[in-house]
Amino acid sequence: MGLIALIVVIVAIVAVLGNVGYLALLNSAAGKRGASGASVSQYVRSRWPVAGVTAAGAALALLLSGGEGFADVLAVVLGAGSAAVAGKSLSTTMERYRSNS
Repeated sequence: MGLIALIVVIVAIVAVLGNVGYLALLNSAAGKRGASGASVSQYVRSRWPVAGVTAAGAALALLLSGGEGFADVLAVVLGAGSAAVAGKSLSTTMERYRSNS
């Protein structure tokens, strides 16, 4: 069970880092645009709490994955939940700002 927990936690961390990285990229680009990027900046600010909670969940899952028995089960559940929420948040944000060119 420990190996499964570790794999799930690694997937969660990758998903969370992808979400956080994309939000940081959008925020940086919006900041360079000045007033015309204000709506994007506002959207990114509204998404930071979700990114923070998923990052905390993935970090807690990483800490729990070193345990035995029930701690591994909690790590899998928490890691899978964090990965799912971060992945959905990332795909929603990417869909919103995907260019059609």
